[in-house]
Amino acid sequence: MANQQSLVTILLIAALLLLGCGSSSNEDAVTRINALRSSQIVAQSEWRSYLGDQSSNQFSPLTQITTDNVHQLTEAWRYDPGHTGLIPTNPLIVKGVLYGLDGHKNLFALNAASGDELWVYPFNRSATAKGAGRGLVYWEGKLNNGVTAEYILVGHEHLLYAIDAVSGNLVQDFGRNGTVDLRLGLDRKPQSTNVAANTPGTLFENLLIMGFATSEDYSAAPGYIRAYHMPSGQLRWTFKTIPGAGEYGVDTWPEANRDKRGGANAWAGLTVDAERGIVFVPTGSAGYDFYGANRAGDNLFANSLIALDARTGERLWHYQIVRHDLWDRDLPSPPNLVTIQRGGKNIPAVAQSTKSGHVFVFHRETGEPLFPIEELTIAGNGMPGEQLPSSQPMPTSPPPFVDLDFEITTLDKQASETVGEKIAGMSTNKHYAAPNEDGIVLKPGLDGGAQWGGQAYDKATGLIYVNANEVPWTIKMTPVESGTTGDRSPETGYRLFCAHCHGADRKGMGDAVPSLEDIHLKYWPWEIWDIVRNGRGRMPGFSHQPWYYSLGAIVYLYQPNEAEGEQFPASENPGTLTYGARFQKLRDSDNLPGSKPPWGSLNALDLNAGTIRWRIPLGDYPQAEMLGLSGLGAENYGGPVVTAGGLLFIASTPDKKLRAFDKLTGKLLWHGSLPAAGFATPAVYEAMGRQFIVIAAGGGKLDASVGSSYVAYALPGPQASR
Repeated sequence: MANQQSLVTILLIAALLLLGCGSSSNEDAVTRINALRSSQIVAQSEWRSYLGDQSSNQFSPLTQITTDNVHQLTEAWRYDPGHTGLIPTNPLIVKGVLYGLDGHKNLFALNAASGDELWVYPFNRSATAKGAGRGLVYWEGKLNNGVTAEYILVGHEHLLYAIDAVSGNLVQDFGRNGTVDLRLGLDRKPQSTNVAANTPGTLFENLLIMGFATSEDYSAAPGYIRAYHMPSGQLRWTFKTIPGAGEYGVDTWPEANRDKRGGANAWAGLTVDAERGIVFVPTGSAGYDFYGANRAGDNLFANSLIALDARTGERLWHYQIVRHDLWDRDLPSPPNLVTIQRGGKNIPAVAQSTKSGHVFVFHRETGEPLFPIEELTIAGNGMPGEQLPSSQPMPTSPPPFVDLDFEITTLDKQASETVGEKIAGMSTNKHYAAPNEDGIVLKPGLDGGAQWGGQAYDKATGLIYVNANEVPWTIKMTPVESGTTGDRSPETGYRLFCAHCHGADRKGMGDAVPSLEDIHLKYWPWEIWDIVRNGRGRMPGFSHQPWYYSLGAIVYLYQPNEAEGEQFPASENPGTLTYGARFQKLRDSDNLPGSKPPWGSLNALDLNAGTIRWRIPLGDYPQAEMLGLSGLGAENYGGPVVTAGGLLFIASTPDKKLRAFDKLTGKLLWHGSLPAAGFATPAVYEAMGRQFIVIAAGGGKLDASVGSSYVAYALPGPQASR
């Protein structure tokens, strides 16, 4: 009997190991995938790279769906794996197969023409697990034995996985047993380094070039850019976005404790000019986001567009768009490779959209600005210890694609009075006002302006399309004395892990950061432990901190809420006076934005003329519609795609719609209803002779209900391939 029990135990363990590593053999899926490939179409008719191509231009050359017939679009298929959660994924379509991530971050392969499931690789992350899963990388090449291989590269937290694109199995020869640990090579102890591969890397020749997300606090990892050899996964080069001794830009950081500085990371994705061998890197702010006394100087290469030699990682040129950032003005999306027509000549250019609502345009090879840039003076002195730059750069054209002027909402008297009370004494209408204890109104807010969904570019018309958030946020600084590392009390644990975002009062910041006041009623202690240690959504994990601090935080959350005051960061020098920020969306009495609409917009910018061709409100809040209001715009997450058929497709809004516009005029031509909001960028492709538009509909932001589906639209019936 004992031997039988041992055998059963061994079999159970083996079964669990197989489940954790995907199917060891899926002959049926391989057969069906190979059958799909027997009539494969050209790569340009599919969607084989994140955001469409390595130029990040979100453009499809397909013309089957046009301005004349788009009103006939119908739902062609729907794939629902049943795992609800935010799905920001821009899927890939390669050789008739669609690859995507579901609400639990599982990787799946579908028949792109029918939506039928081919295989699933189960990661089984929680619905809001750290690492956004915005996209994937498809690689095809030769192995050392000469055999052609195809991988899907997907990031989960600090690990990058290689999955065989045909069989759905983990590729054991990639990296170490199928994964690359992105914490290695950052000049920090891996176990105390917090990174997440939330956005896919990009390919150049035999290199995969990667950025990553990290925290925005003092503990942030340095945002080095790395290139890994394919298919081995071995590190080939590193570019240090926070310079070391003797390196260019080191004088823009204080010498003391320079090796502890973090951030300046490329979390939004990268763009490659394959012809010129240049990778363009947009970086975010240095940590801590809102108080920089410990990082005096301009802080290169934070908030910069950097052009690197894609083969070696050598810096070719850079432009710092925000110096010494105190406003969380990360560069939010990969830049677009565009062509500017001047004097009968075509100029290769790169366009970078910003959270502040501007587009900077540079010559790709030299970094020369192609439109004038002026310097805008910073208002105020900032908090004690700050050393502010005197000004910030601002392009004079194209014009801002958002309304930079803040005006209190006038929807009704109560709404106006509520907002007026909230911002009493705060600085308004100063684009770069230094954060202070009285508070500032920042418009657009911390999520832009432009955001991670990217921008679409149409070379034929010279138009770049940007969807924008236009809601105000407030930032208010507060002095605090941080806890000492020797204090192991529950309060210290809460200070370290929770108060920076959720506030000393646990009340959070509206829908931006949830309240923790009743979290003990929603989760068991071991569930909170998992969230604190491993992270969730935008929240970083803290597995690198002593375990007893995590335990203290959980104990504190189960105690009565008697905390007072504002929120504060965990200082890198415990026991010292520092400053934290309380930031939140500015809302009226109906939980609508506290400014005059539009609250979200869709914009077409003419990059040849440096003008705005058209601008319209985008989407609506469901709560506004319930009040009988429409056409006011709404916050939006995810980007547009543009087609040679004259159309621009975008979801992104909380009203659960996918819309099609005339790309030349901005006229709405069609919309389809989604099962949940599509906070993602669509993909456009051809399969079995039909043109499809597919969108991930996961909801889960802006108070929208959660979903679990991918929905594809096409014209009715089989269509002839063009």
